Amino acid sequence: GEQWMKQAALKKLALGVATAMILVGHGAFADEVEDSISEALDAYKSGEFKDAVESLNYASQLIQQMKGESLQSVLPEPLGGWKAEDAQSSAAGASMLGGGVSAERVYRKGSSRVSITIITDSPMIQGMMMMFSNPMFASSDGGKLTRIKRQKAMVKYKPAEKDGEIQVMVDNRIMVTIDGDNVSEDELMGYAKAIDVKKLEENF
Repeated sequence: GEQWMKQAALKKLALGVATAMILVGHGAFADEVEDSISEALDAYKSGEFKDAVESLNYASQLIQQMKGESLQSVLPEPLGGWKAEDAQSSAAGASMLGGGVSAERVYRKGSSRVSITIITDSPMIQGMMMMFSNPMFASSDGGKLTRIKRQKAMVKYKPAEKDGEIQVMVDNRIMVTIDGDNVSEDELMGYAKAIDVKKLEENF
């Protein structure tokens, strides 16, 4: 029993490492992940559980960072006439905001600004699900529920201020937020539709 559980846990970890390596290719990061898991295994076999946990946590954090960097590839290119800043990503530990991996990119055209944020692996997403399953909850905040590329979405737009926000729940586990200032609703929707939902579902 115990031996089988150990093997199952290691297999799961190995799969995580393999996935991360496929996403970003073999680099120094990947080597560091392998080293940390190796150290954890040695410490575990020696009964040094505290060191084993620390090494595994470190490996897990590195994998999350790699996942964040690969998540940037899903952020769309700027629409015609727009310019995009470099994408940013972060991987928060469980102690920060409940954990999660995110990537963000900002797009500009004159005084118009759009930012797209993708968040996955965060417990906060479960809370957001309530809004997407309750139309009354959504409309009380000025939002309207719709579907974008078959995914649940909530659109909030203020024509007078020309600003708004679209939130798309991909596969009930990945939150995409498109936030815009001095933009038309069509421009906001254009960016929402530019996101590669299929790639998100299959790879993250």
